[in-house]
Amino acid sequence: MSGASGTPYAASVLRALLAAGESVDLVVSRASRLTLLDETGISFRDAHWREDLREWLCRGADGKPAFDVDTDAVRYWPAGDLAAGPSSGSYPSKGMLIVPASTACVAGVALGLSKDLLQRAASVTLKERRPLVVAVRETPLNGQTLRHLVALDDAGASVVPASPGFYAGATHIQDLVDFVAGRVLDAAGVGHDLYRRWQGELGGGTSGQ
Repeated sequence: MSGASGTPYAASVLRALLAAGESVDLVVSRASRLTLLDETGISFRDAHWREDLREWLCRGADGKPAFDVDTDAVRYWPAGDLAAGPSSGSYPSKGMLIVPASTACVAGVALGLSKDLLQRAASVTLKERRPLVVAVRETPLNGQTLRHLVALDDAGASVVPASPGFYAGATHIQDLVDFVAGRVLDAAGVGHDLYRRWQGELGGGTSGQ
């Protein structure tokens, strides 16, 4: 998680990863802690991270209790710990999801910087040719950020803008959040049931032609 607005997207992705039976290495940047506090009122503390994480993930996008989440499969790494497991290519990982991704985070990863564990882990993911999904959350995008996003695409990352789709029959804000989270998971090859998939106008899929 980087410091962009959009912590509900991260919560939805985390819940879906855990529901899919995946173990998660969680890195929360310093700026993301401030965003989480602003958007949820939750202070994410190193010494009490599991309690804070569970409180956050059990809330819906409207801030009300809505989910029952088991966080036992989550391992947390402080963003300043450059000796953490994810900083090494020998640490086992299927890939990395940055949700949400700020433009500062996008720039750092695109330039190959390693100012914190988030950027270092992303660089490792790219060099090891593992899937990297970047859910950028900003508008409008300036030319420099667009060039950084192209550089990430050239390096093999999947750029998934946090742009909700409305064709899936959304009736609540959580539906729109889950759509974006689902597209992030699609890019990572993780199964989920977060949104209704398009089946064609007649509901019968493609004709095969």
